[in-house]
Amino acid sequence: MSSKIEFVEYVAEQCRGAGEITYKKMFGEYGLYCNGKIFALVCDDQFFVKIADEVKALYPKLPEKPPYEGTKNYFLVEDVDDREFLTELVTATYNALPEPKPKKPKKPKK
Repeated sequence: MSSKIEFVEYVAEQCRGAGEITYKKMFGEYGLYCNGKIFALVCDDQFFVKIADEVKALYPKLPEKPPYEGTKNYFLVEDVDDREFLTELVTATYNALPEPKPKKPKKPKK
């Protein structure tokens, strides 16, 4: 079952206090980005945030679950209505995650 775009838009709006939040359809579900850095997934209308050690120390009671079979655990954020909490969580996660690797320029087609 894929996520509803309305849920994705709602979660993105709730996280906007952390920076520029965008989303992109990926593998039938959605990846969420803060200032261009991927930090979360929305799968089956559930919000999963990447786990970083620094963030885990701040929120040790957040449940962990894989967003889909065969992947590592993410934080499962069940309360997407608490905008202040989401802003803090996303900001901490964004700061803890490494910068994305620069993309290699595409080779011109011959």
